[in-house]
Amino acid sequence: MAFEALDELLDESLELPVAGRLYTVPAPSAEIGLRTQALINAAAVAADGGRADEQVLGDAAERDLYRDVLGPAHDQMIADGVKWPALKHCAITAMVWIAQDKQAAERYWNAAGDPSRLAPNRAARRNRSGAASSTPSRGSTSGTRTRPAPARGKGKKDRKPH
Repeated sequence: MAFEALDELLDESLELPVAGRLYTVPAPSAEIGLRTQALINAAAVAADGGRADEQVLGDAAERDLYRDVLGPAHDQMIADGVKWPALKHCAITAMVWIAQDKQAAERYWNAAGDPSRLAPNRAARRNRSGAASSTPSRGSTSGTRTRPAPARGKGKKDRKPH
């Protein structure tokens, strides 16, 4: 078995529909991908209450990260007059794609960036799955039973053997 050409195996672009137009975000360079990954990891550490690498966050702030992750789609969006919330959503979607994968980016995009829509609560998942909400859980099938607790107030010598 031989390795197939990698460029034929990977889907190296992201198609984002905005205001009736489809913008193509090409795969970033390795440098941009590594920087984006480092930034997202630092942000996750900070969000969890840890100490983020300030150099990583500072470097990212000095550069135009949105322009980098969107590539030529950034300038096209600006020329087309795309509004800031849409451009920001596109850029963060591209960052999710770079740091994770296309499926994670699609979930983020379709949730409109709302974290509560990314991880629906248990009841919503249950309702979507079609499972009955009042199905009782099955009891133990191990064939064993627990011993009844001794009656209160009786000592060990007063207990009956089992």
